[in-house]
Amino acid sequence: MEKDKTKARPLSFTQPNEGVDELVEKLMDEAGGMQHRALVREMILTALKAGQESRSVLDLKLMNTTLKEMRFTAKVFGPYRHVRKVAVFGSARTPAHEPIYAMARDFGRRLAQEGFMVITGGGPGIMQAANEGAGPEHSFGVNIRLPFEQTTNPVVNQTPRSITYKYFFNRKVAFLKETDAVALFPGGFGTLDEAMETLTLVQTGKHNPMPVVLLEEPESTYWLRWIRFLEEEVLSRGLVSPDDFHLFRRIVSVDDAVHEIRRFYRRYHSLRYVKDSLILRLTEPLPEGAEERLRREFQDILRPGGTIRLGPPHEDEKDEPDTAGLARVHVDFNRRDFGRLRQLIDVVNEI
Repeated sequence: MEKDKTKARPLSFTQPNEGVDELVEKLMDEAGGMQHRALVREMILTALKAGQESRSVLDLKLMNTTLKEMRFTAKVFGPYRHVRKVAVFGSARTPAHEPIYAMARDFGRRLAQEGFMVITGGGPGIMQAANEGAGPEHSFGVNIRLPFEQTTNPVVNQTPRSITYKYFFNRKVAFLKETDAVALFPGGFGTLDEAMETLTLVQTGKHNPMPVVLLEEPESTYWLRWIRFLEEEVLSRGLVSPDDFHLFRRIVSVDDAVHEIRRFYRRYHSLRYVKDSLILRLTEPLPEGAEERLRREFQDILRPGGTIRLGPPHEDEKDEPDTAGLARVHVDFNRRDFGRLRQLIDVVNEI
């Protein structure tokens, strides 16, 4: 009996799909070079389910474009995963003759000298200045398609590290997924949106701790007034906690901003959650007595009955062989006080 192809058949990610799974496996074999087949199977099934369920062509266009943009993002950034990167945000409208433009250019240059790569929005103004300083070989440009203003700057235009997005949300994912630090220069709605997005993700633990620096000239009040607003209107109402202010720092010189970023990675390397424990990976062991100091100073961010201890890699970390030789600090973190966690990392770097 011929199958009715107009009728949707149930598809499952976790249960066998008779006939369909065999076709999916054959499709992956035919394509060749397939990595992580179980995940690719789920992605194919997701597309099939979307085709069954979505009556709106706009929904399907959004899903299609998002997947394609994320695939290309992974392709572009993939070869540089071993290099630390700094995302630089700021106004597209800043002219080249302004001192803050020169500051952003100098900042990009210094970052490249220190071995960092720079990610900007790929547009003019502060973005172009940071790319100019870093140079095209040390720059990424993640641009956005707009009806005005945002053309790709000449530093990153048509380089292998330039991407133009249709959707802002994909662009934001690319920025924050790939970066190890964020630097914010004065800017408009877009810059402020990026500032709050960054802080929201770090404050809630959806992005690992990282340096967030607010850069401006010493006489400027742009970030000073923004911080004052947070203190007087947001903190005063109990809408954030005082410790959240440890997630960012206002800095008025390029040297201090570069130092702040380098200092964060002086000993701290990365982190990973394994079951109920947070594991900090360090490029060098902590000195004697440091373990007891961390327990004493950060007892308040531990879950009930938890502790802080030095130890070897966890069994579940075997899938990251590149970190096997790093020292470890195991923290029974409550997964809530991320401003205090940032302070703990600062102490780890300073001891």
